[in-house]
Amino acid sequence: MMTQTEMTKPANKVKASTPSEREVRTERIFNAPRERVWKAFTDPKLLAQWWGRGNKLVIERMELVRGGHWRFVEHAPEGVHGFEGRYREVTPPERIVQSFEWDGMPGYVCIETMTMEDLGDGRTRVVSTTLFHTKEERDGMLNSGMTEGLEQGYAVLDRLLETMA
Repeated sequence: MMTQTEMTKPANKVKASTPSEREVRTERIFNAPRERVWKAFTDPKLLAQWWGRGNKLVIERMELVRGGHWRFVEHAPEGVHGFEGRYREVTPPERIVQSFEWDGMPGYVCIETMTMEDLGDGRTRVVSTTLFHTKEERDGMLNSGMTEGLEQGYAVLDRLLETMA
């Protein structure tokens, strides 16, 4: 049974939109201060606990500096999925710009810009804009279950952020 607090606390959901024919924009509010959210996104030990939607995630590389390489491998029930890229910009605690590539579609690289906005009341808005090379690549990613997977990962992140308090 839900407590009164859980019943009145609004559920945060991923809001996805397509601001241009080559972009996907997602937005999500977390009930945690920006510094805590930043740490969950940038500390490999914490990131491994939520990024893979709760599945085992192996962080092979995470060089969180401009030009640094990152590579994560998710071990899901349906198979192993590798993701990697390079950091273009790292501005703590507010912005990361990186390339993103999935092993299942080698050579199809997109650019992700993520910002974290301190809402001033212990909450943080995370906005990610992903720029694809073509509209078809964008639509393929949207149809792959991207938003659902992101929502699953963020639900795990919500629980982690509560334990970090």
